[in-house]
Amino acid sequence: MLIDYWPLLNLRLTTARVALRSPSEDELVALAGVAASGVHRPGERPYLMPWTEGTAQERAVHVLQQHWARRGEWTPDEWALELGVFVEDQPVGIVALRAHEFRVRREVKTESWLGMAYHRRGYGTEARAALLHLAFEELQAESALTEVFQDNAGSQGVSRRLGYRHDGVSRDVRDGEVLVSDRLRLDRADWLSADRIEVAASGVQPCLSHFGASR
Repeated sequence: MLIDYWPLLNLRLTTARVALRSPSEDELVALAGVAASGVHRPGERPYLMPWTEGTAQERAVHVLQQHWARRGEWTPDEWALELGVFVEDQPVGIVALRAHEFRVRREVKTESWLGMAYHRRGYGTEARAALLHLAFEELQAESALTEVFQDNAGSQGVSRRLGYRHDGVSRDVRDGEVLVSDRLRLDRADWLSADRIEVAASGVQPCLSHFGASR
């Protein structure tokens, strides 16, 4: 069976309101449709790679291709776990946990998007908290990083609520202009010292070698 070779398909993270899991092909198509309908207000540019700025068709195709590519390129030393975000089995967005040389660095990065219809309901915070539970509690990460444009109030707010601290800035170029992002870091000590929402994780043990992790 496919699950015998790719146990990540059976990994689940569940909170009171959201479930994170690998989408089926039909669910991936539905998630592509959510992206096609829009993930931010017109005129906003929240991503360094401007994947949301094309047509609805182009946004949908990007979601499909990126998901397939990340699975195909996975190694224990370089991986990006994409999980669908589901609310009452309704697909609402995608979150990702990425790492490079995790077995040595014990460091992860997160990214996410939600359909516009699901913004400002706390789903993004809850989904990120579930990802961080996987990183710190299940994979024994030492730190989690994210980079956020300084004018991205929504993502900045999620990070601050979860306890991230300022860790400098990064400068990138998009369309011939310099863009400044805040680098934010959440260390293991801060994660363990704060109250967290309850997260149920299942299917993790068979996946540990894929993450370059062990208990």
